[in-house]
Amino acid sequence: MNSDDVRALIESEDYGDRIIGIERLGNIDPAAAFELLKPVITDEHPRVRYTAASKMATMGTVDRASALELLRDRVRTDSELDVRAAAADALGALGLKEAFDDLQQLYNSTTDWIVRMSVVAALGEMKHDRAFPVLEDALETGEDLVKIIAIGALGELGDDRAIDLILPFVDSNDAQMRFRVAKALGNLNGDAARSALEKLAADPAEQVAREAGSYL
Repeated sequence: MNSDDVRALIESEDYGDRIIGIERLGNIDPAAAFELLKPVITDEHPRVRYTAASKMATMGTVDRASALELLRDRVRTDSELDVRAAAADALGALGLKEAFDDLQQLYNSTTDWIVRMSVVAALGEMKHDRAFPVLEDALETGEDLVKIIAIGALGELGDDRAIDLILPFVDSNDAQMRFRVAKALGNLNGDAARSALEKLAADPAEQVAREAGSYL
């Protein structure tokens, strides 16, 4: 499929064709693909905008400055929460730390756990030094899946203040959460972190025990 074929799909009146066109952008020259992607991120149909925002996570490397502004606009103004979440995911994947204030505002302006999870994950990928208070709040108030992502993000930050926040989850009934605790503590320092890793190295869940043991 050449660029003309992809353009025809993206410019189709059928929103399903536009989605297919976005998904096939990887088959053509990246610079040309990015130019075709830019207008559809504000498409009238929310599924098209969602697909475009998600695609920006990889295509945005072509022009990071333009990607930043396009994704910021979706985070700030889109009427659909899942489009905002996809834009947050893309900002994190691209490591666009300049969007921190936008992500923080999005986190504070919604109680939707999927959006909050996307913001928390993005902040973890960015490793932004201002992210700690947001991640602390997510750990204290979020749904379990949000807490799991927040634990991982705190580990990514490498800020030893996170140890006291993470330690209560060593005894979680959720093996996935204990695994994320082990992974996070492996990026942190101090006797408390090491003691918790030693305990997790004897965890009944093999994956958790193996992960904790890898840091000892």
